[in-house]
Amino acid sequence: MTRRGGLRVYGTLLRAGIAGQTAYRTSFALELAGAGLLVGLDFVEVLAIFTQVPLVEGFSFAEVVLVFALASTSFAVADHLLGQTDAVIQHVRSGTFDVVLLRPLPTLGQLAAADLQPRRLGRVAVSVVVLVLALRELELDWSPARVALLVVAPLAGTAIFGSLFVCAGALSFWLVEGTEVGSALIYGSAYLSQWPIGVLGPVVGRFFTFVVPAAFTGYLPAVALLGRPEPTGLPAWAGWLCPLAAAAAVAVAALCWRAAVRHYVGAGG
Repeated sequence: MTRRGGLRVYGTLLRAGIAGQTAYRTSFALELAGAGLLVGLDFVEVLAIFTQVPLVEGFSFAEVVLVFALASTSFAVADHLLGQTDAVIQHVRSGTFDVVLLRPLPTLGQLAAADLQPRRLGRVAVSVVVLVLALRELELDWSPARVALLVVAPLAGTAIFGSLFVCAGALSFWLVEGTEVGSALIYGSAYLSQWPIGVLGPVVGRFFTFVVPAAFTGYLPAVALLGRPEPTGLPAWAGWLCPLAAAAAVAVAALCWRAAVRHYVGAGG
C-alpha cells in the first residue's frame, strides 16, 4: 500500500471513531468536562497539602504546581493519543486482533486511530491552563534555552507516557489480566510524576527516574527551568536530558510491542 493510501485509511478510521463518539453532543460535552475535572481534583490535592505546609522537599507551591502541570500535560496528551491501548486485551480475547493484522498498516497506529478519544482533550486543556498559570506566577528569567526546554519537555513527557501505554498494552498478549498490571504502571507513574521525587524516598525515587523515567516528564525539567539545585543529589542539568530519556523509552516500547505482536497466535491458537 502506498503512503497516500495508508494515510487515507488512517483518516477513515479517525473520522469514523470521532463521529461515533461525538454523535450525542450533550453526552460528549459532559465527558469532556469530566475529563478536565480529573485534573482539577488532582490539583485540589496539591492545594490541600500546601494549606498544611509551606514547602514540599524545599519546593514552594508555585514550583510544585509547575512540576504538576508539566507532568499532567504530558500525561494528558499521551492518554489522548494512546490511552486506547487499554482495549488491546479485548481484541486479544475476542480474536479481533486478526483483523488488525490483516490490514497492511502498523498495528499500533490502527488501534490508536480507530479509537481516538476526543473527550480526553478536556484534560489536555485544563493541564495547559494550569501550566500557563504556574509560569506566570513564577516569572522565570527566560532564555532561548529555557524556551526550547519548555517546548521539548512536554513532547518528551508525552513520548515517555505513551511508551508506558504501549508497554502496558503489550502485556495483554501474555497476561490474562494484563490491564491491572498496566494500569498500576501507567497511573502510578502519572501520579508520582506530579511531585518532587524527594517525597518518594531514595529507592523509589531512583526507580521512577532510571527504570521508569517518570521524573523526566515533570520534575527534572521543572528543576532545569527553575535553575535551582536538585535536592536529592541528581545533577541540575538532568532535566535537559528528557529527550534522551524519551528516546530510550520509545525504543523499549517498540521492542515490547513487536515481541508481543509476534507472540500473538490468533483466535484459533
